[in-house]
Amino acid sequence: MSVELRREMLIRYLRENGRTNVTELAEHFNITGATVRSDLRHLEKLNQVVRRYGGAEAVTQLIAEDRTLDEKTRLNQEIKKRIGAKAASLVYDGESIILDNGSTTLQMVPWLVEKVALTLMTNSLLIVNDIVARDSNMTLLMPGGTYRKHSSSFHGGLAEQAFRSFTFDKLFTGADGFDIETGTTTFNEAYQVSQAMCQAARQVIVVTDSSKFGRKTPNIVVPIEKINLVITDSGIRPEDKLALEQKGIKVLVV
Repeated sequence: MSVELRREMLIRYLRENGRTNVTELAEHFNITGATVRSDLRHLEKLNQVVRRYGGAEAVTQLIAEDRTLDEKTRLNQEIKKRIGAKAASLVYDGESIILDNGSTTLQMVPWLVEKVALTLMTNSLLIVNDIVARDSNMTLLMPGGTYRKHSSSFHGGLAEQAFRSFTFDKLFTGADGFDIETGTTTFNEAYQVSQAMCQAARQVIVVTDSSKFGRKTPNIVVPIEKINLVITDSGIRPEDKLALEQKGIKVLVV
């Protein structure tokens, strides 16, 4: 197991079990106490855990989700790059796609710029800037609307209407949380534009690292019955993967 994956699993364990001491974590992951402490120090620097005397607990999800997109992009970056590359391999010349604003969809850009006759629409200013900087020949569409500095993206009624005015082959969207029974969720209250994207696309593909599964957030963005495909990493629990497949959702693991 890689260090990165172990740390992802450690975070998930703390989210599910609350404050846990070092000894219990060492036994659960079959590693030394020194390794646990090293992992916790690393995760604390990323503001993902808070170390307590003799143990640690996960940072509350509300605090974690208050990060800017730039900060989120730096978290689990290697995993997100692999997910982004896999997602981009599902895009074919001549297609029209939507990239929802997100740190994982942003990782698709380097693999998309060489596609031929690609039409791409996004509400993410970061994605647009990255595409323009790479001098791509794709047709690029932006929805307009209200700009949200925190997420570097456009939202509101104008943005929602813009997406509803088109039909696209595929939507690639991330998740703040993923509930196996309900679908992708978020703390963000400006999620209606993502719902408009979902309505405009023939195929909905969720790109998310495995730490998002089981995370409870209040707002449902993409209902589970709308999801066609999930791309995630090997940290996904076998029972979660099986549950998705039993609902007719294809799961690709990188």
